Amino acid sequence: MTLRVDRVVTSGTFSLDGGTWDVDNNIWLIGDDNEVVIVDAAHTAQPIIDAVGGRKVIGIVCTHGHNDHVTVAPELAEKLDAPIYLNPADDVLWEMTHPGVKHLSLEDDQRIAVAGTDILAIHTPGHSPGSTCLYLPEAGELFSGDTLFSGGPGATGRSYSDFPTIIGSIRDKLFALPAETKVHTGHGDGTTIGTEAPHLEEWIRAGS
Repeated sequence: MTLRVDRVVTSGTFSLDGGTWDVDNNIWLIGDDNEVVIVDAAHTAQPIIDAVGGRKVIGIVCTHGHNDHVTVAPELAEKLDAPIYLNPADDVLWEMTHPGVKHLSLEDDQRIAVAGTDILAIHTPGHSPGSTCLYLPEAGELFSGDTLFSGGPGATGRSYSDFPTIIGSIRDKLFALPAETKVHTGHGDGTTIGTEAPHLEEWIRAGS
């Protein structure tokens, strides 16, 4: 079977530190005609279920614990009979949205097999303590959650986030990947590692 990546966009709100913002989220489906991994579980379950199309769901992998990325993870887990993965450093955020709901641990360097290939988890803290990017080496594709966007790093002005930490994660882990690596982001349009890497120093100057 041919590996493919599908995108679903859902709309809703992100809430933290007493504020609420309207957001559009990208949900990514990595797989083939038989099985799939869901990356993030934003806002509304049915469009994601429709995109799965009856395939076996290997797992629902949350790039981080902010509510807009985990909104319907328990609902999807129940309806699709699939485990939820999240880095345990984000349990404090997970508990804000889904108190008492269990999930499996997503660790740095963990591999999840799907459609004849492996998805590699890369722990990239900064936007949140447990933020994790997912890398498909064979396809040369990265799913960056809210760690790296077209034009810069994810936001770090809220609780449980840190600007020097996200810069270190991007510099040391993401910019070590091949320049041609496609980056599929948690919101908005994608980019490539080679497009973003030359701008690191200006991001540091702007954020310091």
